[in-house]
Amino acid sequence: MSELNSLHLPGPPAKTRVVVAMSGGVDSSVVAALLKREGYDVVGITLQLYDHGGAVGRKGACCAGQDIHDARRVAARLDIPHYVLDYEQRFSAEVIGAFADSYMSGETPVPCVACNQKIKFRDLLETARDLNAQALATGHYIRSRPGRNGFELHRAVDAERDQSYFLFGTTRAQLDFLRFPLGGMQKAQTRALAAEFGLTVAGKSDSQDICFVPSGRYAQVIERLRPGAAEAGDIVHLDGRVLGRHDGIINYTVGQRRGIGVATGAPLYVVRVDANRREVVVGPREALLAHRIRLRDMNWLADAPFAAISEKGLDLFAKIRSTQSPQRATLFNDEGRAVVELHDGEYGVSPGQACVFYDGSRVLGGGWIDGTEEGGARYQSFNRPAGAAGPRRREAVNQ
Repeated sequence: MSELNSLHLPGPPAKTRVVVAMSGGVDSSVVAALLKREGYDVVGITLQLYDHGGAVGRKGACCAGQDIHDARRVAARLDIPHYVLDYEQRFSAEVIGAFADSYMSGETPVPCVACNQKIKFRDLLETARDLNAQALATGHYIRSRPGRNGFELHRAVDAERDQSYFLFGTTRAQLDFLRFPLGGMQKAQTRALAAEFGLTVAGKSDSQDICFVPSGRYAQVIERLRPGAAEAGDIVHLDGRVLGRHDGIINYTVGQRRGIGVATGAPLYVVRVDANRREVVVGPREALLAHRIRLRDMNWLADAPFAAISEKGLDLFAKIRSTQSPQRATLFNDEGRAVVELHDGEYGVSPGQACVFYDGSRVLGGGWIDGTEEGGARYQSFNRPAGAAGPRRREAVNQ
């Protein structure tokens, strides 16, 4: 077997084609420059994901029209082939449409995860294969390295930039083809390299917004995509009192305090969004505390299969928000369904968000939050005998 190169691939860099997903930002531009400097056969690809005309030049945007122009300029400076692919239809159906539908069902979606799962690491990856590339490289801050059963996913060295939360859905097959050259760097190093390479994007701001929500007003986008989505309904207290009216559940998310539109003399938080009844259920902060979470659509990356988890569960670390640190948790296999017990509990757990698992720096996978149980008691099965009914208060709170 021939010696492996820096990307853990056989053969010299000059005979190794790598497609770089170039977003037009500083991170992916530096990845292309680094691989070009090492002598790899680099091909840059930029995705046009939506009608970007109105977003050209908007500071802080991702995937805006200006980004495509920036990616072209970087590719020209590096003297690498560069292609812009029109993925608008796929992105609209797989990401934007799903985002709107999730909000309408009372959830709080994470479209960046869906974009990685369904566009970048599926469709773009297949395009890279069609170009006879041996790898697809991106500017994500996460590490991958060979393990006992193929490539493993690990958190980035730069904890503030770590993007593992958004990449939990990456499959083993995808990991074997993906490379993340920036996972071992600090962001400051990346910017210094961009300046060293003479890239015009060296000082460019990082993207902060959801790319297809230029104003940051999600409800307006959803209303445009799904006319009638902002249908009025009741704001209801956990004790059953109707406190007022709202102008659409798409304006509310679990854990929200500001802008609820009612006052009772005590702070109120959104505890649940009931899409079927068009109700926004509110209550005190303590009602937001959840210890047990049900998950759907699990992606499992550990060495032992998920089915091997014993009745005692698997102790690990979990996080349900991209900005928080992982906390101690136990994962259970409840007749094939993932259930997580957070040892310290968490406030404001919203269906539609992701729950990601870790063992040290290693990403063990994760799933989508399907619902919660009130905090306090230790774990017990969520399954009830046929025909059994729990207390009304429990039914009112659980998703």
